[in-house]
Amino acid sequence: MPRGPVTVSESMKVVVFVVTFRPGRRLSLSRQFLLLQLGVITIVLLAVTMVSVAQSRADFVDVHGQRMLAIAENLASTPVVRDDISAAQASVILAPDVDKARALSGASIVAVTDPKGVVLASSEPETVGDAVDVAASRAALGRSWTGDLTFGGRQTIAARVPVLKADGTVTGLALVAEDYPAFGSALAAAVPDLMFFLGMGAALGVAGSWLLSRLIRRRTRGLEPEEIAELADNREALLYSIREGVIGVGPDGRVTLLNQPATELLGLQGDSVGKRAQELPLEDNIRELLLGTTNAEETMAVSGSRLLVLNRRTVGSRGRPIGTVTTLRDRTELAELQSQLAANQSITETLRAQTHEFYNQLHTVSGMLQLGDFTEVKTFIRALTRRRAEINGEIARHIRDSSVAALLVAKISLAEESGIELRLDNESHLDPLEPSLAADAITVLGNFIDNAVDAIAGLEDATVFVHISDRDSMITIRVSDPGPGVPEDLEQRIFTRGFSTKPAPAAGRGVGLALVRLVCAKRKGAVTVRNEAGAVFEATLPHSAVLP
Repeated sequence: MPRGPVTVSESMKVVVFVVTFRPGRRLSLSRQFLLLQLGVITIVLLAVTMVSVAQSRADFVDVHGQRMLAIAENLASTPVVRDDISAAQASVILAPDVDKARALSGASIVAVTDPKGVVLASSEPETVGDAVDVAASRAALGRSWTGDLTFGGRQTIAARVPVLKADGTVTGLALVAEDYPAFGSALAAAVPDLMFFLGMGAALGVAGSWLLSRLIRRRTRGLEPEEIAELADNREALLYSIREGVIGVGPDGRVTLLNQPATELLGLQGDSVGKRAQELPLEDNIRELLLGTTNAEETMAVSGSRLLVLNRRTVGSRGRPIGTVTTLRDRTELAELQSQLAANQSITETLRAQTHEFYNQLHTVSGMLQLGDFTEVKTFIRALTRRRAEINGEIARHIRDSSVAALLVAKISLAEESGIELRLDNESHLDPLEPSLAADAITVLGNFIDNAVDAIAGLEDATVFVHISDRDSMITIRVSDPGPGVPEDLEQRIFTRGFSTKPAPAAGRGVGLALVRLVCAKRKGAVTVRNEAGAVFEATLPHSAVLP
């Protein structure tokens, strides 16, 4: 295998070009089928020819054996043969009858022997005196017999009939034999039929191969077997080289395609291909997504402890639907990072508002001190301290988790800066949470409050109500505002990444509520919105344990 140029620069970059050579052109599938069928037909015809020759030989034995037997019986019953078989000149006396029997029957050889098989008279005089194997093992000498017999050094089909005296004594044997036809002549006789059937078989093989190749090419899109194998190898290499999970589902609900990342993300076994999606150990929401028949984008689902984003596409071939292909991406770590980032961003915004408020109050105190109004300074500071203590005490009484309580205190200051009152209802209660759950709760609460404040900005005497509760291992966060509410056609779209009702200049919007949905999906909770004299956002976060 030749390799292209290798270049080494100062930064030690190496570029390698690999060139592969494809093997020589092979026979097409149709030609392979044709050769295979012709080979099979040839073998079958040769076998049939051999069977035909063997059958012809068997027929020859049956027909000619009976004819030889009739001639031998006629010869053995001739008075001259019966009376003169023991004469000294038997070869001369019996010769006319022997020749006559041969001439009338067309046999190869006719002979008369004594009981031991010594030839007394024969249509071939040179055989007189020769011994012929007429062993009694074939049949008793007193009975007629037909079968194979070596006569004159030739293999023949022969008949043996005893020559009997009046008292039944065997005085000799009448033998009539005919040579077997040569194998070549029998084969030559079958050649015309063989060529005819071979021609018919070849014609049928060509026609069948052509039709079969057309059918196979139609089913395989014109690809040859090696091309199909190469395509399958390339597909496997492609599927297993990408990091995203890919799973294909046919119209009958069976899994037709599954790469290694998808197997790991869904917790499936390697033999899942070919099984129905209903039979696989999947979450109900994921199973419903896989069995869907329409396109779906950026759909979130939870599989075990993983947060997945699924994209489903319908696929077809020649106008016929063949199923769907769904890609899966693991967004668990990204969701956690986004949750932490959102919490930090929310804290930063509230600290900025508190800093602004602190500067205003500090400037007020500074002005009073410059005016020498020390009594008013004391009164102003006491009022600020009392107000802050009341807020902190109210929140601390209901919210025992320090991070969530700190967020609420900061958000109250941020809302006041916009002329909005943020109020925690008296039924709220939250015990300390473990850090990751507290971060998720901060993400949900911060985004709900920010959206509520933005929705009612500019309204007079506006109040945002917050409810937080933790009952039966379920955290419920509900934020309501007296704003215009959410149109019904947007109730689901507002949780989609990138969607925002804010003006175009608000770049980077459309992330908060999508992040809330991700967090809730990761926790196997839910987020909803409804209109009750304004918008009411509610999220639930199931959890297994709460810190004491």
